[in-house]
Amino acid sequence: MRALGIDLGSKRIGIAVSDRTGTIASPLTMLQRSGSVRRDHEAIRALVVEEEAEMLVVGLPLNMNGTSGPAAKAAVAEAEALATVVGVPVITFDERRTTVTADRALIEAGISAQARRKLVDKVAAAVLLQTWLDSRAGQR
Repeated sequence: MRALGIDLGSKRIGIAVSDRTGTIASPLTMLQRSGSVRRDHEAIRALVVEEEAEMLVVGLPLNMNGTSGPAAKAAVAEAEALATVVGVPVITFDERRTTVTADRALIEAGISAQARRKLVDKVAAAVLLQTWLDSRAGQR
């Protein structure tokens, strides 16, 4: 199953894609928020079609203790809105520490701070998606 991982941010949306077997996640792109949720969701819908995705995995920013705060509630609401647009199932998945993990990996790769800002959102989406893919593989 081909899936897109979505890391929702207030300024940028990081997007990753899995391979067709649903085994490996890779960073795909970063969308700058347009100021219009409808336009942002249409851009994601276009990527779903272009990448032939069968599922969207939206990051759920839970608090470190596992509870839902305002950011998690906003992500659930946006995931529900996305589901009315994209034409494929949309689920949320715990994204705690994905941005930290992505940033550390980019630092270890020697990427400059300026370049990291342009990459971290789609790399965080790939970390999210890979974690979800691995969790599914463990359930089989």
